[in-house]
Amino acid sequence: MRSRATEKAIVNFAFIDSQNLNLGIRDLGWKLDWKRFRIYLREKCHVAKAYLFIGYIPENQNLYRVLQESGYILVFKPVLMRPGGKPKGNVDAELVLQAMIERDKYERAVIVSSDGDFACLVSYLKNEGKLERVLSASRNGCSKLLKKAAGNRIDFLEYARTKLEYTK
Repeated sequence: MRSRATEKAIVNFAFIDSQNLNLGIRDLGWKLDWKRFRIYLREKCHVAKAYLFIGYIPENQNLYRVLQESGYILVFKPVLMRPGGKPKGNVDAELVLQAMIERDKYERAVIVSSDGDFACLVSYLKNEGKLERVLSASRNGCSKLLKKAAGNRIDFLEYARTKLEYTK
């Protein structure tokens, strides 16, 4: 039997679609505490590095600083403004690319999104033995394609509200 001192630490990486997660949690009527979520990723999923894919808006420097101080590695996507001033910054391609670039550096990946566009990445990682978990904001808000691809390797953060909700 190996002692705890000689056990190799598990090295998992998280790849987080920040806008999808944020909107999914807000649709549930609460706000995510990003600092607590980073702790949750480390403790529950053994995440050593957490890549947070986020649209870049110059006015959000304080938010970016807080996220970096909480332990996230930010990957910025330029944002286009839609008519009416609503921002649009799709991070799907960047998330998939980063997961593949880093593939040999992690044991398993944690994909955080409810977006069915990630079903092919999740299927690939699962077939390669490289998928730890998919974390989705909610069961009802999660794509059927993503649920199918993840199988029993999916958790819904709506059930962790007491651990993850932002409270002042």
